Amino acid sequence: MNLKLMYITNEPETAKAAQEAGIDRVFIDLELNGKYERQGHLDTHITTHKIDDINKVRKVLDKSDLLVRVNPIYKSTKDEINRVIEYGADVIMLPMFKNDREVERFINLVNGRAKTCLLLETAQALVRIDDILEIDGIDEIHIGLNDLHISMGLDSMFELLSGGILDYLSEKIKKKGICFGFGGIAKIGTGVIPANMILAEHYRLKSESVILSRAFRNNLNDVSVQGTILKNEIEKIRNKEYEYKKWTKDDFEINRIELKKIIKQLNYTLT
Repeated sequence: MNLKLMYITNEPETAKAAQEAGIDRVFIDLELNGKYERQGHLDTHITTHKIDDINKVRKVLDKSDLLVRVNPIYKSTKDEINRVIEYGADVIMLPMFKNDREVERFINLVNGRAKTCLLLETAQALVRIDDILEIDGIDEIHIGLNDLHISMGLDSMFELLSGGILDYLSEKIKKKGICFGFGGIAKIGTGVIPANMILAEHYRLKSESVILSRAFRNNLNDVSVQGTILKNEIEKIRNKEYEYKKWTKDDFEINRIELKKIIKQLNYTLT
């Protein structure tokens, strides 16, 4: 089975082109509460998506799923989730949760009307993972490397790949029969850490989903050209996946060791 590829956009034409290019999930991002405070000093992309975008994008999708990331639990969470479901979200993602009580509230509010995906990205949630995994109704857990590394005070998000945290989490999550994914990926042949090496880690860890980075969002006016370029990039990913399906445990171990060396060297340059 191939990884589910997720593409962030709130533009209907771009969403339709992404679907035709082979994207599994179009991702609308409503999360704003607290995000500027956490990430405003970093070179990260903070979206300006609106809840009304859901309905517009839903109308053009008939093959790709529509995933919506809502805000962390707050006073209007119930109303926000109800509207997101009403507008047609297939999957709802909860970010920045810290304990099982927040997760349980989220699951109860969704109430089986959409699939639930937890975005694990706080140190508190990491420490409390066993309690969280006892909650019924969790369909998926995606590990958010960026905010999790900030929460843990690490030098870079790539340390989570080299330090064994993802091995620890993936083992626990998979044992519960919950779908597991993590982070994002750059275009094959690019990236601070080579994208192909990170993709291989997805296969070693039995990940099932990944977010395509903003590098895949070509700043072109012609949507059809965007779609063609995206289709070519997805084909490169699928070709790499085909290779990794033939790899042995030794192949993955060699990649893991080499990846760890590269990340260690990167961290030296950041400190």
